[in-house]
Amino acid sequence: MLAAALVLGFCATAKADDVLFENVRIFDGKGAALSAPSNVLVKGNVIERISTVPVEAEGAERIAGNGRTLMPGLIDAHWHAMLIASTPAEAMGDIGFANLAAGDEAEDTLMRGFTTVRDVGGPAFGLKRAIDQGLVNGPRIYPAGAMITVTSGHGDFRQLSDLPRTVGGPLTPMETSGGSIVVDSPDEVRLRAREQFMQGAVLLKVTAGGGVSSPHSPLDVTTFTAPELRAAVEIAENWGTYVAAHAFTPEAVEMAIDAGVKSIEHGFLMNEADAKLIAEKGVWLSLQPLHEMMRTGLPEGSVERAKADEVWPGIDRTYELAKKHKIKTAWGTDVLFSRAMARQQGAILASLVRWYTPAEALAMATGTNAELLALSGKRNPYPGKLGVVEEGALADLLLVEGNPLENIDLVADPGNNFKIIMKDGVIYKNTLAK
Repeated sequence: MLAAALVLGFCATAKADDVLFENVRIFDGKGAALSAPSNVLVKGNVIERISTVPVEAEGAERIAGNGRTLMPGLIDAHWHAMLIASTPAEAMGDIGFANLAAGDEAEDTLMRGFTTVRDVGGPAFGLKRAIDQGLVNGPRIYPAGAMITVTSGHGDFRQLSDLPRTVGGPLTPMETSGGSIVVDSPDEVRLRAREQFMQGAVLLKVTAGGGVSSPHSPLDVTTFTAPELRAAVEIAENWGTYVAAHAFTPEAVEMAIDAGVKSIEHGFLMNEADAKLIAEKGVWLSLQPLHEMMRTGLPEGSVERAKADEVWPGIDRTYELAKKHKIKTAWGTDVLFSRAMARQQGAILASLVRWYTPAEALAMATGTNAELLALSGKRNPYPGKLGVVEEGALADLLLVEGNPLENIDLVADPGNNFKIIMKDGVIYKNTLAK
């Protein structure tokens, strides 16, 4: 891997004290246009200065932007770092293989320009620690830990032979691996929630309704009870953070919001009344423009394919509702068990132009997603400002060949178009280097 990195111009470990980007046009993660030609000085891991006049920085590594676009690193707000480069059986059973596969995929994620991910289900704590300590190259990870589900809920991938479940009895491989954990009472919710925080979770993920990929979890079922959801919110609030709830239907969405959940994941079967409620309550809606291959890749005639066929038409409708009611909308991919699909991460982002301008789409995947990350409060593992190019912000930066506000498809080909990838002030890729 090191040899490949040297050939491609990646710099996985070298870190100059100062880096000066000269003559760049800035997309700041918020606006609708690029800046005038500017110079950006990075000192350590922070953006020290932004100026349209020359910047004196003796000894700094100077990077000639030549009019290229400098923008924030991308953020995926619905990612499963441990559930991409493995099969379900490997991810839930062979944790050694799953960790190695996830570590390899983490570097690819970073090389696609994604410097931060919000991990909403899976045993990502060890991977995060390895990345933070520099043992593995990868994005910043905001981990939720194990998906908290109920018997026959979304995320319950146990076999029927694992039944009956005894409260307080032995855990299944799915649970001991940290992929999902089953709870069937408010007290169990509190116990398992506290365990996630003990391991380093910065938010909780609950599955408030049925899901596509879980064979025993019908879409129409509100899997949690109201007291169980309130128990999750209680513990999250005790820890100064929030709950994200997987929910498709109006019933699941409304119950989750009533319990105090701060982020609805998906919501593709919700109605206009739900959209109004989400907007009024200031709840986040974390949406994903799910790739059609994620539906067609499911076997025809399977329970999972039938549920996908029901969900997919709701994607367009939900985006339109989000726009109409000015809902706080985050962007993510929700890729599972497919490295081929993970390679389309940038293309999935670019597909947002079905509903948004390129600037709006890129702002969602940078500055807006960073606002969602900040809901973790004191549990935030990376204190500092992410998702923007401004003085004092953390230096997660991409130098792009071309203008993505004019051609968002540039982000779909990061290998050719992302000339420099910087995370936390470290240059991990530099194809401009001689």
